[in-house]
Amino acid sequence: MTNIIEGYIGKRVDGKKSRVPAKLDFIQSATGLFLGLFMWGHMFFVATILISEDALNWVAGVFEGSLFLSEKQPLLVSAIVFIVFCIFVVHACLGMRKFPINFMQYQIYKAHATNMKHSDTTLWFWQAKTGFIMFFLGSAHLIIVLTNPEITAEISGGRMYSHFMWPFYLVLLFAVELHGGIGLYRLCVKWGWFEGKDAKVTRKRLTKVKWILTAFFLALGLLTLGAYVKTGYKYADLNNSVHAAYQINNDVKGL
Repeated sequence: MTNIIEGYIGKRVDGKKSRVPAKLDFIQSATGLFLGLFMWGHMFFVATILISEDALNWVAGVFEGSLFLSEKQPLLVSAIVFIVFCIFVVHACLGMRKFPINFMQYQIYKAHATNMKHSDTTLWFWQAKTGFIMFFLGSAHLIIVLTNPEITAEISGGRMYSHFMWPFYLVLLFAVELHGGIGLYRLCVKWGWFEGKDAKVTRKRLTKVKWILTAFFLALGLLTLGAYVKTGYKYADLNNSVHAAYQINNDVKGL
């Protein structure tokens, strides 16, 4: 009966509001913090190809257990990706609670953003847009890695160049870095992290740091994406040369 009454009037029998929304907000913040920090670590991992192909292959081997197993086990990567995917889905479902669910709610948001010209409101809207994009592209990427866990410079480069996946990852890169940067900024503001004596000054500083980090990771991501495309082109050209040489050899034998 208590739950039924609360469902109608939004309060419990004792007059207190439910703590469920606050708990859901906390879980959303916690999963968002994990995913944001994970993506920064992931960016540094994939960027090791800028050092060399061997560096990337070595780091990938570590995730596959090369330091403590006699043979690499790509399934370890699948296990990590599965956990991240579950957290990703939980975060996305909780985030959708804040989306405008009808035209009237969207009109209210639009009027608020237009009339008040509040930068944080505008940032939230971009976070919602990029989150919507990430729900589809991010899920596709995680499923790809989940079902194809072996990681090498040649395989990843081939996926970018030969499979023509670089446009997909280019869009995903911008969505992730914008969404993640805005999300971490809003977490700092929401929970009072790094808060100084003057809230306005703190927000300005956090905004500046956010854009610097976003610019840094976007630049690093673009360089990394270019390196993978270049690597894929190299191996595709090498394979074509080998195939041509093999064909010529067979033609000569046929003579």
